[in-house]
Amino acid sequence: MKAAAAARKSRREEAIAAWRLRIVVFALFVAVWELSARRMENLLIPTFTEMVGGFVRLVFVTGRVWEPLLISNQALVLGYLLSVVMGIPLGLAAGRSRWINRLMNPYIGLVLAVPVAPLIPILITALGLGLASRVVLVVLFAFIFITVNTRAGVRNVDPSLIEMAQSFGANEGQIWRKIVIPGAVPAIFAGLRIGLGRAIAGMVIVELLLVATGVGRLLLEFAGRLQADLVFATVFAIIVEAVVLVTAMQVVERKVAPWAHDVALG
Repeated sequence: MKAAAAARKSRREEAIAAWRLRIVVFALFVAVWELSARRMENLLIPTFTEMVGGFVRLVFVTGRVWEPLLISNQALVLGYLLSVVMGIPLGLAAGRSRWINRLMNPYIGLVLAVPVAPLIPILITALGLGLASRVVLVVLFAFIFITVNTRAGVRNVDPSLIEMAQSFGANEGQIWRKIVIPGAVPAIFAGLRIGLGRAIAGMVIVELLLVATGVGRLLLEFAGRLQADLVFATVFAIIVEAVVLVTAMQVVERKVAPWAHDVALG
């Protein structure tokens, strides 16, 4: 009991120290931004206080950001869900089966090496300017990282545990349920977090480059009017959404797999 209480106290102290460090770093970042922007007096770089004022207007006063965010999030949600549905099973299969891994490995390397942005015009030509092209682009950004991390998680499971289970007569289904999937869960969640970040990046990139809709259209509109405070405020709104989603995923990870630790790859 004393050891458990001491461990909980140690974790609380570590969490408090981590939050203190984050607050100090953020305060320094804000101070440097504010002072630098005031000294430069550049119309294209607002001060931090101007950005915060623009964020308050966009989110709470006019609500201008909500409809574009809703439009953009349609592609984000559909594309990310498709990436998860395809990426996790393929990663599990490639990690457990050598011939599937050999079959997929060249294509995984190709997708990792080829930049996605040059593929956007091809997607637009093939699928048009609607939701489908935006969803496919989000999938291209997120899918590969979920697959790779899942595969790595399966391959990092201790082979001696599998051999021991087989020696005691465990079948393949039991090995999956008791050893492989629990051992791969940390890497799977790491891939989900990385994939989510990439999905948000893909959502914004396609709207900025070719499909002027959602938050991309809002950014282009404010940039065209030289409203730098609103441009930065829109970007900040996207960052806030990303932080909220990643934090929610970490909460789910702690509930589903309290033993998991961060083993993110890539």
